[in-house]
Amino acid sequence: MKKMIYFIVLALTIVLSSCATASLSKYHGIGRVKKYDIYSKQLPDSFDGFRIAFASDFHYESRFDRKRLPALLKALQATRADILLLGGDYRGRNGGNLSELFDVLQQFHTSYGAYGVMGNHENNANYEVVKREMERTGVRLLEHQVDTLWKGNQYILICGIRNPFDLTKNGVSPTLSLRAEDYVVMLTHTPDYVEDVDISNTDLTLAGHTHGGQVSFFRKYTPAHFSKYGNRFLTGLKHNSQGIPVIISNGIGTSRKDIRLFTPSEVVLVILHKD
Repeated sequence: MKKMIYFIVLALTIVLSSCATASLSKYHGIGRVKKYDIYSKQLPDSFDGFRIAFASDFHYESRFDRKRLPALLKALQATRADILLLGGDYRGRNGGNLSELFDVLQQFHTSYGAYGVMGNHENNANYEVVKREMERTGVRLLEHQVDTLWKGNQYILICGIRNPFDLTKNGVSPTLSLRAEDYVVMLTHTPDYVEDVDISNTDLTLAGHTHGGQVSFFRKYTPAHFSKYGNRFLTGLKHNSQGIPVIISNGIGTSRKDIRLFTPSEVVLVILHKD
């Protein structure tokens, strides 16, 4: 009997705490803007203070539905970012009008535009739908490709990974052909890629896919394993075995079950600093 009462109280505490956390968000549908300051000696001087907005795992429409689109735009605008990076999984399991989502993303104007990769939910008919929307709204799709961002005569590189779950075709990182002295930001849907393959010459990786577990306890453990490495790459700033930093976003929408506990949906802001 005592054990039953304990678990009931614990469950109520979790639910009430989650509701209280959600109500504190000033974006009314997006849990937070999560900021990371990243320091590197290799960063060119002109990119000191460069701001990256990163959004992933929209699953439109899931818990993230049409009513929350204005909140997404407000959260993105709050980053005052120089570039927008998109981490994949754009459409929900029940479908959704992706034109509505990409129309909102297009309203977020940055100096360097928007780049994106595909997620595991795009490995079907959704792929062509998402690709058309990216082309229509000017999002540059990077699939094992690298692009250069210039500031005067200095530059950094943006690298995108194609289907990181298929290592037979995509198990060689495009960063291996880059110079070690270049500053490289990698965009991949799953954080597992940074451990599965050699990503040498990468200075920072941005990933999603895990949703922070959607339900977590003590903001550290989750019963849902979206990564084969368990909770190692659950959320936040981590490092692979090479010591390369990877930032894993909780994402925007939900998958499997439309519920979040201690895993607020988020837009990520990364500010690069010259060390």
